[in-house]
Amino acid sequence: MSAKKNKRVYLSPPHLGDQEWEFIKDALDSNWIAPLGPHVDAFEKEIAAYVDIENAVALSSGTAALHLALKLCNIKPGDRVFCSDLTFVSCANVILYENAIPVFIDSDWQSWTMCPKALQQAFDAAEKQNQLPKAVIVTDLYGQSADYDALTSICDHYNVPIIEDAAEAVGGVYKNKKCGNFGKMAVLSFNGNKIMTTSGGGMLLSNNSELIAKARFLSNQARDNAVHYEHSELGYNYRMSNILAALGRGQLQNLDTHIRACEKIFNKYMEELSNLPGIEFFPIADYGQPNYWLSVCLIDPVNAGIHKDEIIDLLEEKNIESRPVWKPMHLQPLYKDYQFFAVNEPDISTTVFKNGICLPSGVGLANDQQNQIIALIRSQYLN
Repeated sequence: MSAKKNKRVYLSPPHLGDQEWEFIKDALDSNWIAPLGPHVDAFEKEIAAYVDIENAVALSSGTAALHLALKLCNIKPGDRVFCSDLTFVSCANVILYENAIPVFIDSDWQSWTMCPKALQQAFDAAEKQNQLPKAVIVTDLYGQSADYDALTSICDHYNVPIIEDAAEAVGGVYKNKKCGNFGKMAVLSFNGNKIMTTSGGGMLLSNNSELIAKARFLSNQARDNAVHYEHSELGYNYRMSNILAALGRGQLQNLDTHIRACEKIFNKYMEELSNLPGIEFFPIADYGQPNYWLSVCLIDPVNAGIHKDEIIDLLEEKNIESRPVWKPMHLQPLYKDYQFFAVNEPDISTTVFKNGICLPSGVGLANDQQNQIIALIRSQYLN
């Protein structure tokens, strides 16, 4: 008989408390289960207050929020949209939804987020070709904000709006302002693996009330204000349900506690593993405070003598989930033929992808589980 397998340790599982059950029970007891209701309204107001922004609309996903943000920037077929290269694919996909053309911008070493120098290089090239972008999607990566002062200065010079993709960074901070506060609009995600979740869901934020009102209209199949069902323009089924919003309200009450737990996990990995050769942890930029959603490190195979895939395989043998970092967009088969701008050779996104590993970082990660992960990584070095 084979040995019983250890209980799986997941990368970033959801963590639920008593508040979530109370809110969900209230939603069920009230019979509000449709994609509208009092918990949706309250969740929007509570997120807006937490982020300190004027307006928010709850949606079915962060991808839906990104898509509507592009619609509200009046993106048309053939328009160019600059986009972070080291990001999840949804940021690029929404550009293709509108038959626009993505242009990818490399990261910098300070934060692994969009490099201002590479962005300027892309604008210089676009200006010469008379093909300035209609928008720039900037991703806050693994819970850390981009350098918005530098990026905004460049975009403002060309009068091009920023869309902040804060899908991974709710609760993160840039210069004393919460992520979700930057650009013309900002996007949050509450996917099941995020630091706070609604199972699936997202939110679009802006200080412009007209933009959010339009997003709300489009997200509800663009139904006109008429007694009968009347539609004058193309809409989408992008609204969040009252039950999922109830879950989100409970999660939001614990968000700061979740962030502290994830920071503690990150710091322990740093303390226990940073002395190993060839290992380097996700840089914490001096301009802010991340939410520590995932603990990420680079393993340089030359200096470490091992490859990051060996660590991933070793952990998987023990039923522990870890993953590579996002594969850069310019390396994706779907996007390999689009423009990509970088100032470093090799480019930073590719280096991070080749050497990067995301370690288990869930709020509920037990101390003995993390000790086991650390011991396994150290043992691989010894071998």
